[in-house]
Amino acid sequence: MKILISNDDGYQAPGIIALHDALKDLGEVEVIAPEHNNSAKSNALTLNQPLTVYEGARGFRYVNGTPADCMHIALTGLLGYRPDLLVSGINNGANMGDDTIYSGTVGAAMEGYLFGVPAIAFSQVEKGWAHLDAAAHKARELVQRVMQQGLQAGATPFLLNVNIPNRPLESLGSFEVCRLGRRHAAENVISQASPRGGTLYWIGAAGAAKDGAPGTDFHATAQGNISVTPLQVDLTDYEGLGDWTRHVQGFGANP
Repeated sequence: MKILISNDDGYQAPGIIALHDALKDLGEVEVIAPEHNNSAKSNALTLNQPLTVYEGARGFRYVNGTPADCMHIALTGLLGYRPDLLVSGINNGANMGDDTIYSGTVGAAMEGYLFGVPAIAFSQVEKGWAHLDAAAHKARELVQRVMQQGLQAGATPFLLNVNIPNRPLESLGSFEVCRLGRRHAAENVISQASPRGGTLYWIGAAGAAKDGAPGTDFHATAQGNISVTPLQVDLTDYEGLGDWTRHVQGFGANP
């Protein structure tokens, strides 16, 4: 097994160190991650400046770019081989519901998935790294399960989004496969006067759960279970195809 690890919190974050230590004896494990925190960078790629790869402590390589940058250059020339599995995290905070659209943790995993590499994104529900050892233990369990069943060698790659409650190992529930919930709209932007004049704006906090019904990731983690959500990239609104066909039928046609 060749396992590639990344994250969005930066190569020195406790989460990626714990994840590496939990998986390092399962095969050939390599870390390529951002130099600094790149939370909420989603699938952003850096196109207007060159990227540089450095080597840091523990042999971790880091890049002056986004999580997707790290995986893109890794898979298109840096590594020189194709990993069997890409694992991203462990993130400092939840990536549930609408978070997955913005998440750099998911973005790194998705970049691998787009290149045909099976990928898993791991996050802790609350910030602060409490009970990180338990989260790393559960991440290892899931990766081992994937290996035992040979899922990483399947013809069709998968993309999993996993959220682990911040609880001691003995208090964590089971893995629960579930759908994404939804959040309320984010809180209002925070403004403050700039010391140099003008106004500064800070993005407001994420909204609370709007759809946290049974069967969602919000509900699963609230019960102490570990949410596992298979993701796909196709954003097509298939139910709306017929309606929009009627709306635009004949529009723009030559007379």
